[in-house]
Amino acid sequence: MTTTGTEGTRTATDRLPGAWGLGLRQGVLELRQFFRRRDQVVFTFAFPVVFLFLFASIFSDDVAGAGITASQLYVAAMIAAGVMSTSFQSLGISIAIERDEKVLRRLRGTPMPPAAYFLGKIWLVLVTGLLETALLLLVGVSLFDVDLPTRAGDWLTFGWIFVLGLTGCALLGIAISSVPKSGRSASSVVILPFLVLQFISGVYISIDTIPDWMLNVGALFPLKWMCQGFRGVPDSARVLEQAGSWEYGKIALVLGAWCVGGLVLCLLTFRWKNRRDG
Repeated sequence: MTTTGTEGTRTATDRLPGAWGLGLRQGVLELRQFFRRRDQVVFTFAFPVVFLFLFASIFSDDVAGAGITASQLYVAAMIAAGVMSTSFQSLGISIAIERDEKVLRRLRGTPMPPAAYFLGKIWLVLVTGLLETALLLLVGVSLFDVDLPTRAGDWLTFGWIFVLGLTGCALLGIAISSVPKSGRSASSVVILPFLVLQFISGVYISIDTIPDWMLNVGALFPLKWMCQGFRGVPDSARVLEQAGSWEYGKIALVLGAWCVGGLVLCLLTFRWKNRRDG
């Protein structure tokens, strides 16, 4: 009798999914909920595409002294902005709203490991970030004759910049979600710094026309380095960069530091309840 009971308990325990399995299931749930909100889907994917179309159409001439069109630069910049939008902005707002609506409080009271919740969010931003990037590349190639990288090494560079940038921005988004006092104020708190960073990081304005002090401020955050890294994948317009080179080592260092620093910020600041709930 005892042996049978032990085996039965062991079998039941073995069937319990771990944090990774639950995180994958949570990710599927997050994606289903995301794609059910059609207005959110349209805004998330259309925003960078519309801005790419506008800027690449208005500034369609060749860049003086660079040997490329402005469209090539804008595609790289909008991919970086799209990555930060689907990670930093999306998580910063959505988690703040879920906290305000006491969704996080209810999840905290379930047996689900906290790590599974965050893994689900990472799966969400990974899938949406990949879709956003693919859509921007498709628009760039089909409408503006943008040249894609032809070497495997270039795509590998693109890949590690994408992964490090997405991870750092996602962790920063989770951290900033604790700043808004309520879900209603989350959009204002998150969108304002993101908008400022886009202007001082070379998303909308050519990097060689931005004052050095603004670039130095932007260099403290991931967006500037993602823009620079993505511009460097086709190895074009290096002469426009502040340092005259792509600085891949520094890009890896800054983005990696934001991954570590973002994780520390999350551990120090993340709350499952609003301040007014105690």
